Amino acid sequence: MVFSSNPLALSVADTAFDSWLRDSGYLDVIDNQHSTATEATAPASSMTGATTSLTKFIFGLLASLVSKVWILISLVIFNPFSKLTTDDFSGETPSWTRLFFGDVGSYSFPASVSQGKLRVHENVKRYARNYISLFILFFACSLYQMPLALVGLISSLALWDIFRFCSERWGLDCYPMARQILVLTAQCATAILLIFLNVQMALFCALSVSYSVMILHAAFRKLTPVKQPSRGRQK
Repeated sequence: MVFSSNPLALSVADTAFDSWLRDSGYLDVIDNQHSTATEATAPASSMTGATTSLTKFIFGLLASLVSKVWILISLVIFNPFSKLTTDDFSGETPSWTRLFFGDVGSYSFPASVSQGKLRVHENVKRYARNYISLFILFFACSLYQMPLALVGLISSLALWDIFRFCSERWGLDCYPMARQILVLTAQCATAILLIFLNVQMALFCALSVSYSVMILHAAFRKLTPVKQPSRGRQK
């Protein structure tokens, strides 16, 4: 059956429609458009591969693998924090089970580089507080595995508490030059202590692990609508 075009229908450009979807919070529709566009070409390629030789099939498999690797590399080398603002750290932390982790159907491999970047940008904004909590957890685990680093961090905090206590007790606010000298001395002592006890190694491990987890989760986590449909009131 062929439907005749409606002369009263409005034609909206794709860019304008995408902008409206972003402003309205329906980013899941844009996310699904990327997957649908990729899946539309899948049947043709599979039918062609069925009639070709094994060599072409292996070539297509390698091409698909290279494409997926390139998507992952593109997600690592770009800046995921470009759209992050200080307002994203305010408010309540999203639910770990229902929103952050979700279920098995909440994850899929990004169909293209643009879809992966879209997911990373939006998910980093949504789950910024969750990622900060994961970094603190990984940093605590790193310190647990490196007791000397834990001792160094506690010692540096104790050093600054002693400095603050002495500053208030001796009234160093009235002697800015002496206070400045003591601050520089405490900073140098803290830096030497942290470097000597390998606190920077624990921090580097925590940053590396948390950043990798953030990129993978944000890229594979499907986008959900920002504005959830309101449920009717039960009488």
